[in-house]
Amino acid sequence: MPDRAPQPVDRQLPTEEARDLISLVREIAQREIAPYAAEEEDAGRFPRELFGLLSESGLLGLPYDSEHGGGDQPYEVYLQVLEELAAARLTVGLGVSVHSLACHALATYGTKEQQVEHLPAMLGGGLLGAYCLSEPSSGSDAASLRTRAVRDGDDWVITGTKAWITHGGIADFYTVMARTGGEGSRGITAFLVPGDAEGLSAAAPEKKMGMKGSPTAQVHFDEVRVPDSRRLGEEGQGFAIALSALDSGRLGIAACAIGVAQAALDEAVAYATSRRQFGRPIADFQGLRFMLADMATRIEAGRALYLSAARLRDAGRPFSKQAAMAKLLCTDSAMQVTTDAVQILGGYGYTADFPAERYMREAKVLQIVEGTNQIQRMVIARHLAGPESR
Repeated sequence: MPDRAPQPVDRQLPTEEARDLISLVREIAQREIAPYAAEEEDAGRFPRELFGLLSESGLLGLPYDSEHGGGDQPYEVYLQVLEELAAARLTVGLGVSVHSLACHALATYGTKEQQVEHLPAMLGGGLLGAYCLSEPSSGSDAASLRTRAVRDGDDWVITGTKAWITHGGIADFYTVMARTGGEGSRGITAFLVPGDAEGLSAAAPEKKMGMKGSPTAQVHFDEVRVPDSRRLGEEGQGFAIALSALDSGRLGIAACAIGVAQAALDEAVAYATSRRQFGRPIADFQGLRFMLADMATRIEAGRALYLSAARLRDAGRPFSKQAAMAKLLCTDSAMQVTTDAVQILGGYGYTADFPAERYMREAKVLQIVEGTNQIQRMVIARHLAGPESR
C-alpha cells in the first residue's frame, strides 16, 4: 500500500515565533524521531542522544524563564510542542513532559540562588530529570508516602523507595518528595537530588505493555545525603509543591494523549483511503466514515479543552479543575481512538507491521500516569461539590 504522509495539524498559535517553533519541532520529529520509533520501541531503547539534541534546540525548557535558560513560551505553545513530539513517539513527548515536571519545583519554589546554580543546566544544559512522588504502597494516596528525610546538621539523609519513576536509573537529577515531619500531607518536603548521589540506585526497569523505550523503575534511597541548600521550598511544603506540579503535568499528559490519538487517526485515514474491498476504498463505506468522523471529533474536543486550560494557566487563573478535565477527556479519547484505529485496520491493525497496535498499547498508560482517571474524576467532583463528607 502506498504511504500517505499525514497532513500537519492546522494550529492556532499566538505568535510568528510560535509558528516557527512548531515548524522546527515537526522537522525534528520527521527527521530524527518518527523513522526510528517502531524499531527503537521494539528494542526497548531510550533515545538519550535525541534528548541532547532537544536540549540544544531549546525544547527541554520551553515554559520556563529565559533568564535561566528557558524558552519563555506560554503553556499554550509548549503543550502543542509536546503533542507534535508524542505523535512521532510517545517516549519522547512524555519524556519531555516528565523533565518539565521535574524542573517545576525548583523553577517555581526555589530560591534565587538555587535557580541560578541549577536551572541553566536543567533547562538547556543537556541534563535529564525525573519526578519522585509515588511509592510501592502510595500511588493514588500520595500523601501517605513513607520515604523519610532526617535532618543531620546542615544535611538531610533520605531513606526509602520510589516507584513507577519515568527515567528512573538514567536521570541526572531527581525531584524527590520525602517525609520530614508527621503523618499526612503537611509532613512532606521537596528535595533536588543529583542522579549520582551516593546511596541512590535503581531497580531493573519494569516490563511494560507499551512505551518500552522509556525506562520506568523503582529508585532506592539508602541514606542519601543532600545539603539543606537542595531543599526546595519550606519544610512541610512538599505536598503542595507536588500538587502544583501535577496540575501542570496533567496538561502535558493530555497533550501527549492527543498526539498519540492524532497519529492513530492519520494511520487509519491513510489505510482506509488506500485499502480496497468490494471494488472500492473501504473509506467509501459509511460505517468506517462515521468511525473516522467520531475519532476526529474526539481529538478536536480534547485539543480544545487542554488549550483552554493552558490559557487559564498562562493568564494566572486557577486551572486545576480544567487540568483534571483535560487529562480525563484526552486520555480516554486516546484510548478510544487508538482502539478504533486497530479495528479499521482489521487483522493488520493487530500486527506489529503497522503502528496502530503500538498506539493502542501506549494510550493505555496515559489513563494511569500522573493521577488515574478515577482520581481526575474525584478532583473534578471536589471542585463542583466540595470535599467528601466523612
